[in-house]
Amino acid sequence: MFSLVFPGQGSQTVGMARDFYQNFDLVKKLFNQADEILGIKISQTILEGPKENLNMTENTQPAIFLVGYSIYQVAIKEFNLNLNEATFAAGHSLGEYTALSCLGSLKFSDGLKILKIRGKSMQNSVPVGEGGMIAVIGMKIEELDKIILDNANNFNCYIANDNTNGQVVVSGKTDQLKKFMEILKENKIKSIKLPVSAPFHCPLMNKASKIMSEEIKKLDIKMPQIKILSNVNAKEVDNVSDLKKLLISQIESRVRWREIINSIIHNNCNNFIEIGPGKVLSGMIKRLAKNINVNSFNSIEDMRNYKIND
Repeated sequence: MFSLVFPGQGSQTVGMARDFYQNFDLVKKLFNQADEILGIKISQTILEGPKENLNMTENTQPAIFLVGYSIYQVAIKEFNLNLNEATFAAGHSLGEYTALSCLGSLKFSDGLKILKIRGKSMQNSVPVGEGGMIAVIGMKIEELDKIILDNANNFNCYIANDNTNGQVVVSGKTDQLKKFMEILKENKIKSIKLPVSAPFHCPLMNKASKIMSEEIKKLDIKMPQIKILSNVNAKEVDNVSDLKKLLISQIESRVRWREIINSIIHNNCNNFIEIGPGKVLSGMIKRLAKNINVNSFNSIEDMRNYKIND
């Protein structure tokens, strides 16, 4: 048994997937198609940068999607890896869209278009500089929830990502986050301001939710053959109607990544393959349990050396 996981925003780097692009015509074709579909040179942004362009949310989201989808296609078509035999699949935030497209639930072109809209609407929900996110290190989520609740009269902050043991991300307006970080400092709790320009996965994304609600309703989505777990409730999705509702809710809801992975592990699946740029998810998963086997498909060499574990 093995599960597939797909990364989200923060995993991007200039030059990601360059070796795949240079060695496989199918990747060049996908990159060229993406340029035509989006009407921008997303391939150039991915391969050459500049970094500032790649890190614009409306570019980052379709870029990570394109890279993950391309790597998946190489794995199954060039290396004959039976990834469609996975037991579970999950994606971190935008990674859920990558998962759906790879598993045949969402058309490649629709995935690119919807993530361009998603990224732009999320970025525009709060003026640049007025919101952000911080990572809180070394605290249990229950303890963090209590601090936020106990100080509700002093500031408004929201848990955005429950990533792994001892790593939780909090969103809020810049002035509110500053007050929150002062309280954390007083309690000798480490926090790090993240290099993002908007407070994702919280009620401040309400404008984006309204836009995405209309766009997702138009999408032609099928149920994937592999069981997929939602970011919103960390549970398996049963039908298309629920899948669409959860994708809309995802914009303002916390990403329950720790719960998703624990659920998969509790179903006796201890092997994971991360498909996409970086190894962020691999690091998170390894912190959750012992005897976990995680492989990252970042390079051609990764696939040459890979054998699916029983």
